[in-house]
Amino acid sequence: QVQLVESGGGLVQAGGSLRLSCAASGRTFSRNAMGWFRQAPGKEREFVASIGWGGITYYSNSMLKGRFTISRDNAKNTVYLRMDKLKPEDTAVYYCAAIGSNSKYDYWGQGTQVTVSS
Repeated sequence: QVQLVESGGGLVQAGGSLRLSCAASGRTFSRNAMGWFRQAPGKEREFVASIGWGGITYYSNSMLKGRFTISRDNAKNTVYLRMDKLKPEDTAVYYCAAIGSNSKYDYWGQGTQVTVSS
């Protein structure tokens, strides 16, 4: 059974940092692109960042790219999201996902809550 398990969320003050982890089990994703998404209260889920199996990264916009860093450790089957200079508007449930054989995000974690206080 494939599982993606996020961890590292929590409550942090504005300007602080968090590092989210997403550990995969049940199969290896070393050859799959993986990504992070987030969903704020009352809003649709949005793309945050992705990383290809070779390490090429994409970010939803330049503002996130300057504060967020996605990385992966294929040996540990884990993807990370380092978030710096957090803002209250970054408050959301953060989900990791992995692309499947049909080039879509087929595998999803349960999410981890990130709350940024002002």
